[in-house]
Amino acid sequence: MVTSAHEGMHRIFQERPEILAPVFGVLGVPLPEKATVDAVTTDVTEARPLERRVDTVLRIGPSDGEDFLLAIESQSKKKKDKEASWAYYVAYLQAKYRLPVLLLVVCQNPATAKWAAGPFDCGTRGWTAQRTYPLVAGPDNLPVITDARTAAKNLALAVLSALAHAGSARSGAILEAIDKALRELQDTDPETAGYFFDFLEINLGSTPAGEKWKEIMSFVSYFPGRGTVRETAYLEGKAEGEARGEAKAVLAVLEAREVPISDAVRERITTSTDLDRIDGWIRRAVTVTRAEDLFDEDADVPPSTPEEAWPLDSQGIAPPMS
Repeated sequence: MVTSAHEGMHRIFQERPEILAPVFGVLGVPLPEKATVDAVTTDVTEARPLERRVDTVLRIGPSDGEDFLLAIESQSKKKKDKEASWAYYVAYLQAKYRLPVLLLVVCQNPATAKWAAGPFDCGTRGWTAQRTYPLVAGPDNLPVITDARTAAKNLALAVLSALAHAGSARSGAILEAIDKALRELQDTDPETAGYFFDFLEINLGSTPAGEKWKEIMSFVSYFPGRGTVRETAYLEGKAEGEARGEAKAVLAVLEAREVPISDAVRERITTSTDLDRIDGWIRRAVTVTRAEDLFDEDADVPPSTPEEAWPLDSQGIAPPMS
């Protein structure tokens, strides 16, 4: 089953292909920064009985040579049947697309990375028919990036470094460097900053590194009161969500007591965003005999919207403004 973290691990290569050049650099495989990157179907199933899917397949068009396919797999632990699957992926993709194929396995712990490096042989009686050599990106070869300036220059690689070293004692320093880089980036490119913020939150999950990231990127540190789009959306969404929950409570009490609720009353309750006012309605919902009586004491509370300044009449309808 593909989890959000698993999905996010390989989507970064699709959505942020600039990470490929530095990753290939640490793997010792030259790749120019200028290259075309196109997603290829990940379905490598030839027949119905067995489904085989690669996490990500990219067609790379380097500026200095022939195109090739890059199959990317995210592996969290050793899994024996993957040895045969990876060999199949390489052979099938080469046969289908008539292009060279490289396999990159992204790991988050040293033991899995060591196993994933292979090589994996298919053969018998001293003869090897096929040998698979995956490229492996993991904590052993991805750099530990703790300098904010370095992280800012190659944010995608820094983020992948944070994932690969999530179990390291230095993970906190990596995340703090990314935090500083994102703070600078959010003023000029909030979309990209938001992408990496969400990417790390999903992929680090509830791990200790994930909790550290949530602490670093809490509301106070990430939104320093500058009215950014992300800050405004956060505040508005939180207030609206709380108001909707309180409004449902008002209606639930009235319905449980079988007090009739007109459409006008229901609309007024559900569209209010004044939490103090709604709290008062909840308390009065326990005793009123008419839903309209909820609003009898509203004159004592400053209205939060122009519409709420006009009380409903006995039929639950607001009179026209004079």
